[in-house]
Amino acid sequence: MRAAKGKGAAKISKEALKPVDDGRVGKRKAAAADDKTSKRKARKEKRAKKDPNKPKRPPSAFFVFLEEFRKEFKKENPNVKGVAAVGKAGGDKWKSLSDAEKAPYEAKAAKRKAEYEKQMKAYNKKQESGADDGDEESERSRSEVNDEEDEASGEEGQPPEEEEEEEVEDEEEEEDDEDDD
Repeated sequence: MRAAKGKGAAKISKEALKPVDDGRVGKRKAAAADDKTSKRKARKEKRAKKDPNKPKRPPSAFFVFLEEFRKEFKKENPNVKGVAAVGKAGGDKWKSLSDAEKAPYEAKAAKRKAEYEKQMKAYNKKQESGADDGDEESERSRSEVNDEEDEASGEEGQPPEEEEEEEVEDEEEEEDDEDDD
């Protein structure tokens, strides 16, 4: 066979070099997918647990507007169920509003932000007072803490009373051994 020369040959070779994405997972793709999932899990583990008592951040002026807009939009368009459609319409409406029309929403947002800051101050004070109490516990050695946990869970194999009985028996045996000598 003769090799084709010219533009047609270049197209064929370029197409042949392109990776085929037919949905099949090869060895390299599978390994990459495993790496991504393990990285996600590691990130989740690194993140601190969220405190359910922590106050939620206040909404911005746009979200305050969006709360009211959703109600109006659903009344006018009861057939539209998509969240994206409501959000897009709300965004367009917000852009078209003048600063004077946005002012009431910005005032509500500022009021909610002030309330949030008060709640956060109270929350932080509570956290600091709780942290002070935790320092007393950290003064104890780790072994004391672990011993208490083991006794509470019965992890050493026997309840504490049985251990004491065994110790008494061991002492008695030692005394008997000394008497025999």
